[in-house]
Amino acid sequence: MGCCSADEECSLETETGVDPSLHATGGGGTVRAAVVVGALGVVFGDIGTSPIYTIQTVFNPADPHPVPISTDNVYGVVSLIFWSVMMIVTLTYISLVMRADNDGEGGIMALITLLRRLSGTRGRQAAAVLAGVGIFGAALFFGDSMITPAISVLSAVEGLKIVEPGFENLIIPITVVIIVALFSVQRHGTATVGRLFGPVMILWFVTIGVLGVSGIVRHPEILKALSPTYALGFMFGHFGIAFFALAAVVLAVTGAEALYADMGHFGRKAITRGWLGLVLPACALSYLGQGALLLGDQSAVSSPFFLLAPGWARLPLVLLATAATVIASQAVITGAFSVAAQAAQLGYLPRLRVAHTSESTIGQIYVPWINWVLMVSVLTLVFAFRSSAALAFAFGMAVTATISITTLLFFYVARTKWGTPLWLVLLGAIPLLAVDVLFLSANLTKLVHGAWLPLLIGLTAFTVMITWARGRVIVTGAREQVEGSLRAFIDQLQDYRPPLVRIPGTAVFLNRGKETAPLAMRANVEHNRVLHEHVVILSIETLPVPRVPDAQRTEIDALGYGEDGIIHVTAHFGYMETPNVPHALRLLDPAQTEGQISVDGASYFLSKIELKKGSAPTMAPWRKRLFIATSYITADAAEYFGLPGERTVIMGSQVEV
Repeated sequence: MGCCSADEECSLETETGVDPSLHATGGGGTVRAAVVVGALGVVFGDIGTSPIYTIQTVFNPADPHPVPISTDNVYGVVSLIFWSVMMIVTLTYISLVMRADNDGEGGIMALITLLRRLSGTRGRQAAAVLAGVGIFGAALFFGDSMITPAISVLSAVEGLKIVEPGFENLIIPITVVIIVALFSVQRHGTATVGRLFGPVMILWFVTIGVLGVSGIVRHPEILKALSPTYALGFMFGHFGIAFFALAAVVLAVTGAEALYADMGHFGRKAITRGWLGLVLPACALSYLGQGALLLGDQSAVSSPFFLLAPGWARLPLVLLATAATVIASQAVITGAFSVAAQAAQLGYLPRLRVAHTSESTIGQIYVPWINWVLMVSVLTLVFAFRSSAALAFAFGMAVTATISITTLLFFYVARTKWGTPLWLVLLGAIPLLAVDVLFLSANLTKLVHGAWLPLLIGLTAFTVMITWARGRVIVTGAREQVEGSLRAFIDQLQDYRPPLVRIPGTAVFLNRGKETAPLAMRANVEHNRVLHEHVVILSIETLPVPRVPDAQRTEIDALGYGEDGIIHVTAHFGYMETPNVPHALRLLDPAQTEGQISVDGASYFLSKIELKKGSAPTMAPWRKRLFIATSYITADAAEYFGLPGERTVIMGSQVEV
């Protein structure tokens, strides 16, 4: 059995009204330099640290399909990396996909929300199918959020082997300490983390850009790789090699989805300026510099990134790289927070406790449950794989699948929601999706070498999400039948025979709205045949503003009768505020409440549903058990609404799934 109160998401419709996770500052307006710096410190860590391991992985001799090291292949690989970044990151995400936001919030869940708003039968049917595909893409992003911190931090700390081979035994312990510290500071919020990490990332990008220039100066002919003819020549002239190389080349675009998922934290303009102004030039110079190094010394293929630096600078570079990869992890962690919060609002996950960490940007959030699940998962991967090379095979699968799904959903939204001409949609969709599918196909060849891991994680998360959504529909229907109409229930109370006994005091019933009757109130009337002298049916609504003035805090509805002592109150709170029900009740005007409400002595009633696996063929038995188990992670309603524990009564009924 599982239990959830009426005020929890497992009640199948949140009683807090508008979920704050779906509102965010958009990309419009003036972008302050501090916001761009914050974005550099949070958003670009993942894609900005890809130069550490991408080229090294392409030419890894331990790869089941190795790319031979040669001058022609170096030119081809560097050119392929550069133009892959330009097409997938700059064109697909920065120029196109990030224009599709949901009240400023980005990520694949924002696209799903836009799809769900489409009208028309045919449009709804296609949108439902694509939304299901999108949910799988979101589930894959959770896999990416687990793999990225593990491979990023491991790849940087492994640089210690280049400095001193004797340090190899310290790599795992140091990695574990760094990861635990990273997840421990998340509760302080994205803005705080961004202010701390932003200057570090600026130093990082300047450093890798300068090191890249130093390599280019020694072999300036590498600049020829900027021509797309080298990428095309490598692909079509050596397709048997180039195709398998794509599975490693894709590492250069890891973090692209995080740019989109983190859009609610900083806005589109700040992310665009950071990418075009610093991140893209620095990464391009690093890849070109590493290619130049390999032209002069093919033995440097074991670690071209670190060997690009002079001997005296390698230890400082390892330390800086470690800091940068910690920030790389930050990008996907904050993205995971956004995706989870939006999934909960859309009904694909239970209501999770979401802490808003900024008064200026509603999208900056911290989700404790997701934070600690990610930490345990990342540490498990570190201990299981023990090297970045072993994780590299698993890394690209989640990235390419998520990118492909995002591109598909974007062009469908562009056509159906924005009315973009079909010829223009096809002109963009066909080449971009062809590139995505090519990368995805290459990564499927690594399935038995580790690419199964993100698929397993994604499939698990996908199963949980669609099971919760299905169970939510089942329980909502059953609950609405039990609750009945609030207006009809109030009318029945007036005609009750014999009349209900009205006892002194105030009862506050928390409810999802004023359409249905609170289960706790109905149970109290039907079983105890009593009602308090003053009854307040209270609904909470969270608005997309940081704080709500007390003068605008409450709205009162007499529910059709002015003398029965029963009223409905809607309490408004800002997304930065913790809902405090007793405080809101103290603001009520006695002239509007049909009598004096005793807040200090009031009893608070929560409706609660006990979930039980039933015999009806609504879902497979194992999915029913999964749904009930998932309900246990729902946030505690009494604590969330600031109710006094000694005066809170939980009542409800049992619903079979």
